[in-house]
Amino acid sequence: MNPYSVLVKPMLSEKSNKAREASNKYSFEVSLKANKTDVKKAVEKMFDVKVTAVTTAVSRGKVKRRGNNVVKLPNTKKAVVTLAEGAKISLFDDL
Repeated sequence: MNPYSVLVKPMLSEKSNKAREASNKYSFEVSLKANKTDVKKAVEKMFDVKVTAVTTAVSRGKVKRRGNNVVKLPNTKKAVVTLAEGAKISLFDDL
């Protein structure tokens, strides 16, 4: 899989910011087709850092209802990437 199509966007939340500061873990929304090795290669290539661990989780899309219409939102996949000691991604520091 192309490394530039694996990462969709960085995830910025209070929980992910605490994990980043406490244990050097960065959160990304990734493609549903990407596996852990794809995510690891993409992060290492795009940000020039050493990745030690990757965990992924698929969030099922919610069912929304408005009147008689029922719509299911799409599924999303999240990845939490643990970087080596001393490594950091400058993209998150700017935000």
